Amino acid sequence: MSAIQKSTLEFLNQLEVNNNREWFERNKERYRAAHENMIGFMDSLIAEMNKVDNIETISGKKSVFRIYRDVRFSKDKSPYKSFFGARMARATKWLRGGHYIHIEPGNSFIAAGFFNPNSADLKLIREDIAHDSKPLKTILEEKDFKKVWGTFKGDSVKTAPRGFDKDHPDLDLIRFKQFHLSHHFSDEEVLTEDFVFEVVKSFLVIRPYFDYMSEVLTRDMK
Repeated sequence: MSAIQKSTLEFLNQLEVNNNREWFERNKERYRAAHENMIGFMDSLIAEMNKVDNIETISGKKSVFRIYRDVRFSKDKSPYKSFFGARMARATKWLRGGHYIHIEPGNSFIAAGFFNPNSADLKLIREDIAHDSKPLKTILEEKDFKKVWGTFKGDSVKTAPRGFDKDHPDLDLIRFKQFHLSHHFSDEEVLTEDFVFEVVKSFLVIRPYFDYMSEVLTRDMK
């Protein structure tokens, strides 16, 4: 079982302050060690998640995003991210919902849900809410769910989407363009040996939401 090492957070902390190519090149070995640590952690997480879910992402190496920033359209020209990000996809078209892991000193979190649903999926989600929001609201308002995941994050349209009643009682939900949630961890929690299991426990809490949305998004395929 691979845990996040203190040296990984220390490297990221110093990269935040020294975000330039010269410093990065001088500390390339530290980067490689931190990157391998993140890959090892994700290998462990994927293995544990596959005991309770069906994860399509085959390895930590495939899950971890590049640390190099795309600065072409950004005002911030810092060449590197000061965090590690990784994703896990669920397998088959029947299991919907994605997982994201973000390791950053003072701002580590996990996120789950539907980050950028395509237009067809977005329409199905909105239509389901407009028809009967009770099943979704029951899941979102469950005590443990709210404690771990809180409420929806993500972008919304300013008014009612085309084809939806501007006076609908659930317009606050219908207006969302993204349907994801997040849960933060302190640096102390991230560095514990049990962190991988805490992440799995948190992802299990969101499973009823994934199960419900998977039903909504695959109903017409059956």
